[in-house]
Amino acid sequence: MTTHLEQYILDHIDEQPSLLKELERYTNLNVLRPRMLSGHLQGSFLTMLCKMINPKTILEIGTFTGYSTICMAWGIKQEGHIHTIEINDELENVIVKFIKKSNLTNRITLHIGSAIDIIPKIDKFFDLIFIDGDKREYPKYLELSLPKLKVNGYILADNTLWDGKVAEKNMPDDLYTKGIMDFNEIVKNNESLEKVILPLRDGLTIAKKIY
Repeated sequence: MTTHLEQYILDHIDEQPSLLKELERYTNLNVLRPRMLSGHLQGSFLTMLCKMINPKTILEIGTFTGYSTICMAWGIKQEGHIHTIEINDELENVIVKFIKKSNLTNRITLHIGSAIDIIPKIDKFFDLIFIDGDKREYPKYLELSLPKLKVNGYILADNTLWDGKVAEKNMPDDLYTKGIMDFNEIVKNNESLEKVILPLRDGLTIAKKIY
């Protein structure tokens, strides 16, 4: 998508809430690799999707500064709850600060540490799982989280087109691209999942667990 076309889209959807503008600005000014932030278009999609499928329990792998977490929390009903996992403990204060500003602390539980260690310890089943952590670990995240996804629940996975590297003819020479490509193949070959990839930002996979 061209920058010009993306701006047209942003000009024709609901305005970005002031809290998210503040969080996006803070992230760009103070946090390394701010491009990892979901942003207004994807955040709006996450809010809308949650309103559509009404998940009561959500697992998010990769909180970053909390933008997507807040967007999903705005889309669920009051009794809904999100467990979100962030490996970078230096971001904890930022995440907590903005979750408090959103008045959504009762809907969000933040876990700091490796998702590979934490996922097995969360004694919950989920209606929605959003994978947006270390791209090298995407296959492992799926292996650990899929048994915790309810039938008719959804998996979202971000960055599954990975700047187009997944479609290059040569085999990838980096573990990040390989992780995404392996994940995409696993999802493709899993008959229990209905799946589609949307060319939203860097690629967003949506998969429904049908059995």
